[in-house]
Amino acid sequence: MGSVGKDIAHDSAVGHVSGESIYIDDMAFAKNELIVDFYASPVANGKIVSIDLTRASNVPGIVGLYTHKDIEGHNKFGPIIADEYLLAEEKVEFIGQPIVVIAGETRKAVLAARKVIDVKIDVLEPTLTIDQSIARKQYLAEPRFIKRGDVDAGFAEADHILEGRFISGGQDHFYLEGQAAIVYPGEYDNLVVHSSTQHPSEVQEVIAHVLGLQQNQVVCITKRMGGGFGGKECQATHPACMASLVAHKTKRPARIVYNKDDDMSFTGGRHPFQNDYKVGFTKDGVITALKTDLYTNGGAANDLSTAVLGRAMTHADNAYFIANAHINGYACKTNLPPNTAFRGFGGPQGVVNIENIMEEIALFLGKDPFDVRSANCYGIEERNTTPYGQIVYNNLLPALLKKVAETSDYKNRLEAVKKFNQTSKTHLKGISITPVKFGISFTTKFLNQANAMVLIYKDGTVLVSTGATEMGQGANTKIRQLVADEFAIDPNMVIMAPTATDKNNNTSATAASAATDLNGSAAVDACVKIRQRLAECAANYLSSDGAGISPSPSHIVFADGNVFDKRRPDKKLTFAEIVSAAYHERINLGERGFYATPGIDFNWKTGVGQPFLYYTQGAACSEVLIDRFTGELKVVRADLWMDIGKSINPGIDRGQITGAYIQGMGWVTTEELRRSEDGVLLSHSPTTYKIPNVQDMPRVFNVDLFDNDKNDVNIKGSKAVGEPPFLLAISVWTAVKQAIASVSKEAAQKLKLPATNEEIIMCMATSKKSALASAKQTKA
Repeated sequence: MGSVGKDIAHDSAVGHVSGESIYIDDMAFAKNELIVDFYASPVANGKIVSIDLTRASNVPGIVGLYTHKDIEGHNKFGPIIADEYLLAEEKVEFIGQPIVVIAGETRKAVLAARKVIDVKIDVLEPTLTIDQSIARKQYLAEPRFIKRGDVDAGFAEADHILEGRFISGGQDHFYLEGQAAIVYPGEYDNLVVHSSTQHPSEVQEVIAHVLGLQQNQVVCITKRMGGGFGGKECQATHPACMASLVAHKTKRPARIVYNKDDDMSFTGGRHPFQNDYKVGFTKDGVITALKTDLYTNGGAANDLSTAVLGRAMTHADNAYFIANAHINGYACKTNLPPNTAFRGFGGPQGVVNIENIMEEIALFLGKDPFDVRSANCYGIEERNTTPYGQIVYNNLLPALLKKVAETSDYKNRLEAVKKFNQTSKTHLKGISITPVKFGISFTTKFLNQANAMVLIYKDGTVLVSTGATEMGQGANTKIRQLVADEFAIDPNMVIMAPTATDKNNNTSATAASAATDLNGSAAVDACVKIRQRLAECAANYLSSDGAGISPSPSHIVFADGNVFDKRRPDKKLTFAEIVSAAYHERINLGERGFYATPGIDFNWKTGVGQPFLYYTQGAACSEVLIDRFTGELKVVRADLWMDIGKSINPGIDRGQITGAYIQGMGWVTTEELRRSEDGVLLSHSPTTYKIPNVQDMPRVFNVDLFDNDKNDVNIKGSKAVGEPPFLLAISVWTAVKQAIASVSKEAAQKLKLPATNEEIIMCMATSKKSALASAKQTKA
């Protein structure tokens, strides 16, 4: 029996709880190390008039002050569009945009210098909202479209048509470890960069680009991150570049670590969306046509906005077949910090839009939303093609909806909720089931590749290096299991090396839930090559004692830490023994592996293609309790079912499912980004920004894995699990909407996301005012 499919402990579990795990700012200070910080723009939009560094340069302990004029390479960069400046030049476009990099002997000196830097800025009116961006025609890129069928004909045949607008807010990543990097200069202008990043290759590439170096002069190393959630996919490049600038100029090690307030205020988060829709449907609630315009607030630079928008558009259908669909996407340019990747990467914003539409159809028809969802759900043999032309193979959505309804006792609990709302004077309840169909792969084809290096040492131990970065999600543990199983050895014999660009080149980000899919497949590819060589060695060795059998690598078996010829199972060698024999026969015990995801492609000019290798699917039933007087919300029960194929590590996967759901709960209920009219983030610390805590956990929390052994397109039949469960928390928001609808349909239609206590009570107050006005009018 191998380790795949078993609950192997996370490789950093003991280190995390004991404090032994090393993060960037835990690394020992070098003797001559410098502290790096930066002076940030205090305004959202303006023209730089002058920069006076005189007083700051006289602060004791200050070693260097650098502006864009000190950059020897290119000040402008971006992962998709090169539209972002490392250091502002003539204008500033968001609060927190770096203007001056500060290097000093101590944090005290750096902070003192930051206070006396004198930058004069002519303040201009900022664009902060999507509506302002639309009115001013400020966009980051050309719009995108996905079209299928004839929406006009679909509307003509509809029994009913609804139009509306749905607004979903942003979200802060709130990783425990802030953005951080340490840079060590070497000879010949070489740099070694330790970065808390999801994308070491991008950090390497951008540093070389900014400093005018060759990429092979920069090595980026990532041991682990204290959380990432997408926030360190691209935006980790900025602090790493600033520290690299200092190290390059001074030839001294340089360290930068954002504090929590600056990190939240100056970096981007989840994209807010504003979606306009028009939907036609039959008297049974079946959609005949959908036209929706998705507008996202990308901030001051593109970052990953166009890609996030693209995933939102390819998830605008979620679990539902829509014969006639017209999906438009617009990335709005505003004067906010550039928004970036976040768990789900636009998928949640696309899915919640159609789930809100399902709720609106049900409200209009007076039907159970579950029945409306079931009526529109993708079919198995028919009605199984997405608006962009991809067939939903191995579709388990109908089965998942049925399963969660049965195991959660949905129908009986729904009746109990209705009775409760009719009798309780103090509280309301809501219950809702929503599904998820989440596409797995990067939607940009060339990113779907990975390489790995596997080294076997003479004692039979194995060292593996891949492009995957570890941020707590367990990718390294799963890859250890995959490698161990290829050699039939204990996972404790396998160690994952820190991710480094001098061992794994041109890697893709650890993102899109695909780290294990890509890097695990590359590692297995390397193992297969080594194992074949070991089998040839073992075949010769085990047939060399005159036993009367000829060498046959095809008869060699690796099992339980041993190697033997199945024709002579009594004669066994340990794995370490065959490795030693291979070494003495001068057989290569190291290998590089490579993997490229097959069969995927997408054309944004036509809006047609197969962007995903497969879909991870699931469904959830959530029940909420709301205080009528305060809007206080509790999730009293959650029932989750996920199809994740054959799990490589069920324990880690269950952790990902529960964690994603809770983080999703935060997005849809408590986590609200509030800004002043000037664009200043007001909710920039734990005191003003509320992530879910232990008291917000569902009182009853059931998580089950749906049996599926047919996902043969991916490594070991597994499915990605990092992002898809996040979207199951949408059922919490729809449950809130249904609870409010029991009081007033009009109030429920006004509900935005997140459904904070304040948002809930304001919606309910609107319904009370409306009822009071109606009563007065009737009396008159």
